[in-house]
Amino acid sequence: MTARALTDAGHRVYAGMRDTEGRNKQAAADFDAYGPHAASLEMDVSDQASVDAAVDRVRQEAGRIDVVVHNAGHMTLGPVEAFTVEQIAAVYDTNVLSTQRVNRAVLPHLRAQGEGLLVWVGSSSARGGTPPFLGPYFAAKAAEDSLAVSIAAEVARFGIDTTIVVPGSFTTGTNHYAHAGRPGDTAVADSYDQKYAGVMDDLLGRQARLSPADADPAEVAREITRVVGLPRGRRPFRVYIDPAQDGAEEIFRIGDRVRREFYRAVGYEDLLR
Repeated sequence: MTARALTDAGHRVYAGMRDTEGRNKQAAADFDAYGPHAASLEMDVSDQASVDAAVDRVRQEAGRIDVVVHNAGHMTLGPVEAFTVEQIAAVYDTNVLSTQRVNRAVLPHLRAQGEGLLVWVGSSSARGGTPPFLGPYFAAKAAEDSLAVSIAAEVARFGIDTTIVVPGSFTTGTNHYAHAGRPGDTAVADSYDQKYAGVMDDLLGRQARLSPADADPAEVAREITRVVGLPRGRRPFRVYIDPAQDGAEEIFRIGDRVRREFYRAVGYEDLLR
């Protein structure tokens, strides 16, 4: 949705995806056919060599990179204890370490240009009212947010803007829950089912009912497109698209205010811009 919305707005867009000659071949072909400024890009964010090759291709073809959208993510469903350490590490790899791989490939070019924009697609789950049985995903999104906040100050003097996009829970119009990872330790998961039989599905259903019927995940894409189109230095640090209003915005605003006050108190207010 975001890649198409940005293309519709007149931007030249490279949509990174894995296995463009295999299981994602049709998705890649569909985006390539979307318009003259749309191009699929083989990029596995769990592989630094793949990321480096993708960034090199964009620079060779387009001459520069202006915007990076950190959007890779993978959901989990199940009691935390039932996930193996390796499974949780994999969730962190997709949701958190992927951003570091991309940043290490692209930030040298943005710093050399003296301008650019990092868009981080976060989640209200990092701060808001959240149900249980989604712990590894929620923890990873919180870690991603912390990285984004720190990096924003560290790249500010290079002229690089940061916007953190905070979507709420969109339970329709996406495959987020359908493709969620499940616990590897089924024996532990079964023991939880004895005490919490039906609770996970019931909670997800109740969460879905908190959102208005017309909640549209395409609104996230429209908001990212709006931010990209704003003048350099005028982009908001954080934007919210949360139809369920789960409380995250209230908590984030307090944290961001404390952050601003801290930087002013220590005399580094310029890092906020």
